[in-house]
Amino acid sequence: MLTATPFPQTLRLRLSAQRSMTWAGSVRGPIFIRALLLLVLLVLPFGGQPLPLSQPLVRVIVQGSDLGRLADLVREHGGKVETRLEIIDAVSADVPALSLPALQAHPLVRRVWRDRSIIASGKGPTGGTTTTSTSGTTMGSTIPDTAFPRVVGAPALWSKGITGKGITVAVVDTGATATIPGLAKDSAGRGRVTAYYDAIAGVQVDPRYSPADAYGHGTHVAGIIAGSERTVTGEFAGVAPDASLVIVRALGDAGAGTYTDVIRGIDWVVANKGKYDIRVLNLSLSASPQSYYWDDPLNQAVMKAWQAGIVVVAAAGNSGPNPMSVGVPGNVPYVITVGAFTDGFTPDDIEDDYLPAFSSAGPTVEGFVKPEVVAPGGHNISTMLNSAALATVHSEFRVDAQHFQMSGTSMATGVVSGVAALVLQANPGFTPDQLKYRLMATAAPAVDSTGQLAYSVFQQGAGRVMASEAAAFGATDAHNQGLNLSKDLSGPRHYGGPANQDSSGNYYIMDTDGYAWSGGYAWSGAYTWSSAYTWSNGYAWSGGYAWSNAYTWSSVYAWSNGYAWSAALLMSPAWVSQE
Repeated sequence: MLTATPFPQTLRLRLSAQRSMTWAGSVRGPIFIRALLLLVLLVLPFGGQPLPLSQPLVRVIVQGSDLGRLADLVREHGGKVETRLEIIDAVSADVPALSLPALQAHPLVRRVWRDRSIIASGKGPTGGTTTTSTSGTTMGSTIPDTAFPRVVGAPALWSKGITGKGITVAVVDTGATATIPGLAKDSAGRGRVTAYYDAIAGVQVDPRYSPADAYGHGTHVAGIIAGSERTVTGEFAGVAPDASLVIVRALGDAGAGTYTDVIRGIDWVVANKGKYDIRVLNLSLSASPQSYYWDDPLNQAVMKAWQAGIVVVAAAGNSGPNPMSVGVPGNVPYVITVGAFTDGFTPDDIEDDYLPAFSSAGPTVEGFVKPEVVAPGGHNISTMLNSAALATVHSEFRVDAQHFQMSGTSMATGVVSGVAALVLQANPGFTPDQLKYRLMATAAPAVDSTGQLAYSVFQQGAGRVMASEAAAFGATDAHNQGLNLSKDLSGPRHYGGPANQDSSGNYYIMDTDGYAWSGGYAWSGAYTWSSAYTWSNGYAWSGGYAWSNAYTWSSVYAWSNGYAWSAALLMSPAWVSQE
């Protein structure tokens, strides 16, 4: 029951002594006193404890089963709803900091998280120069050789008419300059940017009049996926030149964004999957994990996208080479998480390709092997206007007025999204789990002269992605065996992977005889990439177990309770040097 808070005795005496005073402007004392009493009532809430006239507001994500009631609860606790995030049964809201404990404790509230920031996963080169090959040039073309489509074997599929036609890839990033040559139209000159959604503003924009990508990261990634221009070699600039594109702007002009905006973007993609026939979702962004994968709101949205039949391709992050450095949402066990390798500035010489130190490594805290595959992510050349922030700040990596060189797992993720579009065109009935299996089953790991893995499975996953092999391979098996996505999302069951750590600190795969890793990073160059490598027990490390906390490192991670999360940036993963 609510009770009125009595006024302090000193205040009553002062008001009594001032009743007959007249104030400037002919305002009588009683009117002033009534106004002052109203102010006191506002400042002294029920319970008698004075509050500041304005409390700091905290942007949070509030989850529960009834969105309408959640919105009411936010208002009842002095907050304001910013947007609904229906994909995860939540609202994003600004709430007074002192009201958060009471809001969290309400029986209708399942969870309250502080809204985090996220960043894009691209970086600049560390070595070499911005050089391009001109061997086998095409007359009249001045587009530089991008090389990465050739490195993954895409031209062999192009020659068979497999160019990504009929497959739509959604790119959630900093937006994209949708009118730039190579993005606006496919190889036949047909317009192929079918939608542009601004998740920050919450509005859909006609792609023909969409704003330019002020940062440049999203444009670069989109060009890697689907650049349709012919380069000086006669090859297409992107991996899937005839794929359709849906552009979602969820990261701002500095390459960073919030969980709210990225989740809203994914929500829009899932809601419009049927309208635009979206088959692939590219997420070249990352943040450090602050909870188990199932308890992160962004991961929940990503899992819903996978459940809806969309292949989700996510960056591992640029926080390597240490173990357990894979970020959100790359730590989701269901999705395809991508690490990077570099061709050593010799794209036609496979023997000097290696994994750069920036590429994040697994396992995840839950024991899953990540990344699943690696792809070209060193000094990738793709589309970007010179006026974009990245091209301005790092002008030394401009290749020409509309092309830029950049490294990172963002770039590698774009390559794999393009490969996914090619494989889906060749196998249109594939589910996300089937596509994931196909990419992993045909990948080529790096092996040394004795036939042993040159990199740990936690660094390279199944190996480098091979487009032509993935499209042609006959198996239709599905990945993610032993995992029940519906139960994982609804809460009755969560999962741990097969990785663990022994008493000497080595990471290993349980129930197998190999794959131990000390966590060290070394590159000697003395190895090859072999598609003939035979994994013991097949992909014993690709499934999951019911979660049990039976991991050596589990006691190290005392996750915070929701809104105490730090506001660490969710970004297109950090800028790294070109390798």
